[in-house]
Amino acid sequence: MSSRGFTFKQFDIKHDKCAMKVGTDGVLLGAWAEGGQRILDIGTGTGLIAIMMAQRYGEASVTGVDIDHDAAIQARDNASRTPFASRISIVESPVQNLSADTHGLFDAIVCNPPFFTDSLKNPDQQRAVARHADTLPYRQLFETVAQLLAANGEFSAVIPADCLSQFCTEAYMANLTPSRRCAIRTTQRKQPKRYLIAFRHASCTHEFMSEEQCLQDAFGNRSGWYEQLTADFYIK
Repeated sequence: MSSRGFTFKQFDIKHDKCAMKVGTDGVLLGAWAEGGQRILDIGTGTGLIAIMMAQRYGEASVTGVDIDHDAAIQARDNASRTPFASRISIVESPVQNLSADTHGLFDAIVCNPPFFTDSLKNPDQQRAVARHADTLPYRQLFETVAQLLAANGEFSAVIPADCLSQFCTEAYMANLTPSRRCAIRTTQRKQPKRYLIAFRHASCTHEFMSEEQCLQDAFGNRSGWYEQLTADFYIK
């Protein structure tokens, strides 16, 4: 990965205008999340997850939304250079301003959310907005998801391990319950650093599935699980 971008098998992502660069969290979520006919990516940033979902779900219409002007411009540019450009739209707006009446309901919603709530802010204002939950508190995120998610839809996110409890608490407050959870260790010896987690409406009957995976094997290479999950995206 260069400071300007990252090349995948079917597309390349520029991230020089975005606060949050291409990283493992976004790739994990884009490869793990469930999709559908209509997909919403909240806080799309570079557009990476939206583009990955468009690649995985060939009939899907994907909407990426971001509050940051430069990110929206970069996401549009990145999407326009993919084979999936006609199925991806980027909206520059707080996601709280989207309504089901205007935009309809989504079969799948994905989000790599701003997660810091109590830590000191980065002096870089753009990066602070991307990383801190001030502009999109968990409660507002889940209230918005609950309004925009179809009855049988699934909301997927990737979060740091120490945010899991608070994140799930706010989900329950919005009548959303966990449907899938994957604890991610960097190596087998380390504790889970992040979680991939998905929610459905509490009124939707579903079983809860939980697993734990590692990103690296004993030799520092991608684990078999991670290799298989991202096989359609990473070049090597």
